[in-house]
Amino acid sequence: MSRPVSTYRVQLTPDFGFAQVAEIAGYLRDLGVSHVYLSPILQSTPESRHGYDVVDHSRIRDEFGGATGFREMAQQLAAHDLGIVVDIVPNHMNTMNAQFWSVLKDGPGSPYADWFDIEWVEGKVALPVLGDDTEPVVDGDILRYHEHAFPYPGHYRLVDWREGPGYRRFFDVSSLIGLRVEDPAVLFATHEVIFWLLDEGLVDGLRVDHPDGLADPRGYLDRLRERSGGHWTVVEKILIGPERLQPDWACDGTTGYDVLNRVNGLFVDPAGKEPLVRLFSELTGQPEEYRPVMAEAKRDVLGLFFGSEVNRLARVTGRDPAVVSELLAAMPLYRAYVTPGEEPPPESVEIVELAADECSPAVLPLVREVLYGSPEAIVRFQQTCGPVMAKGVEDTALYRWYPLSCLNEVGGEPDLFGVPVEEFHDFCGEMSPYTMTTLSTHDTKRSEDVRARLSVLSEMPGEWASAVSEWSREVAFDPHLDYLAWQNLMAAWPISAERFTEYLLKAAREAKTAISWVRPDADYERRLREFARAAVRLPVGEFAERVEPFAMSNSLGAKLVQLMMPGVPDVYQGNETTDFSLVDPDNRRPVTYPRKPETSWDAAKLLVTTQALRLRRRLGGAAPYLPLRAEGEAAEHAIAFARGEGPRAVAVATRLPVRLARRSAVAGRSVWGDTSLTLPAGSWRDLLTGEPHSGTVPLARLLDQYPVSLLERHDL
Repeated sequence: MSRPVSTYRVQLTPDFGFAQVAEIAGYLRDLGVSHVYLSPILQSTPESRHGYDVVDHSRIRDEFGGATGFREMAQQLAAHDLGIVVDIVPNHMNTMNAQFWSVLKDGPGSPYADWFDIEWVEGKVALPVLGDDTEPVVDGDILRYHEHAFPYPGHYRLVDWREGPGYRRFFDVSSLIGLRVEDPAVLFATHEVIFWLLDEGLVDGLRVDHPDGLADPRGYLDRLRERSGGHWTVVEKILIGPERLQPDWACDGTTGYDVLNRVNGLFVDPAGKEPLVRLFSELTGQPEEYRPVMAEAKRDVLGLFFGSEVNRLARVTGRDPAVVSELLAAMPLYRAYVTPGEEPPPESVEIVELAADECSPAVLPLVREVLYGSPEAIVRFQQTCGPVMAKGVEDTALYRWYPLSCLNEVGGEPDLFGVPVEEFHDFCGEMSPYTMTTLSTHDTKRSEDVRARLSVLSEMPGEWASAVSEWSREVAFDPHLDYLAWQNLMAAWPISAERFTEYLLKAAREAKTAISWVRPDADYERRLREFARAAVRLPVGEFAERVEPFAMSNSLGAKLVQLMMPGVPDVYQGNETTDFSLVDPDNRRPVTYPRKPETSWDAAKLLVTTQALRLRRRLGGAAPYLPLRAEGEAAEHAIAFARGEGPRAVAVATRLPVRLARRSAVAGRSVWGDTSLTLPAGSWRDLLTGEPHSGTVPLARLLDQYPVSLLERHDL
């Protein structure tokens, strides 16, 4: 068992399975990673492109190569000194599985009835599938309705597809049914293959999907760690603002969205907030404040999607559904972490009471129920907060309020412009040494290089406003969508009309202001497609070219900081070079290997990534972190820190490059002027340029060739 020093995320698909991963083992080893981090490997629906819809926990997915293919891949990776981390999904599985079929057939008497979180009504469970006047047809012992098939007779009733199901689901996705892994028997039955892989040493670590959906996340992680023998484990926990991971969770940290948003903030100019928010409000008609938009979005999704969850919680607590919705909408986090049978922690009480302060007095009795009431009331409220946050914020509010859309990321706060360097150093000083860090994932709203371009806009809001005004005079469509379209068209440039259209369709459906996934409008969608085709023909690329040198600086700076800061850095597939992907499924497109640089930005990013990952392997895990501070007139434009005992490594990155360039234009001299950095004692070599350095070094010299510097001490 080895702890990862760094990981490389691979999105497995039926077209890119275990054999293909084995083929790139040499490439990944040369890149410098220590572990390959695989998307879910268990048997899911055959056509699945993501793997989060498991149908059989007893099998490794056939389309990837099955158990034999996995073992052969593991051997090939091990030969190149690479370990494996796997993504596991304890919260839910697809409804098309043998166990749920048994439950539908035999009802509460099924041996699998305890697997799922079901609300039985007169011995039946509601299945939301009906969508037209077509009558279900009995075919022997099967009831068929369009593509659906159910055992006949059975313990279920078919209801309209817009209704919620009679079971806990993943967010609002009725085809994904919640699992009761709080039951040890269910946990071991659904993790048998994972435990086998850990026991045989074929897997070194686990990424746990959506722990907030579980009845008892802490208990689950305790049992997982006990059975897995202490293997490296990180959880996909969304932390917002000052929120920190629960200290009593048996894991090594999160999957890195907290890091992503702070690294991104280093390269956003807070001075851009006022003009960009004003521009956004003028163009869209939306308010200048984000919080009211977020609150309205959460209320909207509660009404649209979560009626069954609200009603079930209302029945459990004995409160009015309207009161339940009011408190859920006001909850600021994904979960407050109250455990039945335990005194609620003071911080948990404070979270719920602060939410109640935003509500009418009618919620006060409900507050007591969800903090001190029955175990079911406490747990069900905890499990419902997350879906409301995810759908209300991530999948609605972030598509409605977007003055600078690089801030509209998972766990991000779009009204928070910029992270001061000192605040970032303090954050790093508190980090768990083996938490995961990331810049791009399969779930990010846009890739790291798209965000790098967008960050530049915070430093040039006037020029940006002029460009948008010019484009808008040529092409206009929907004021609720156009400004988001211009940001992402520029930042993902060049992009085909097809890709751009698919992004805009998803954005419009998520925003739910004109259309939604459940409320299509053929005429609106036709006009959207026309807008997209016209927009990509405009000279948006000219503005992207103006942004490019500054975006490249942001990109390289963010990459170096993420790879060298505390934690286990993850590189999402293909992002060792530039990647200008938008939200899924765009960011899950196939990647070709080996990555070949096509631009100077590509070449520089690949160099930074490779040298940083190789250096991290030499440093090992948990290397100490030491903030360094530049001195001089342009010191605010540098972020620098040292790593390792001694220390042994130094990373330096440029931030806010547009203002830095303007400073030099006014002063008529080098952008860095008299700014310098005093290196720790010893002799140092820049791994990017080969140049030697020691003592106090002018940043004009250190950052002459690249906007970043990666130094290793070579006299130890």
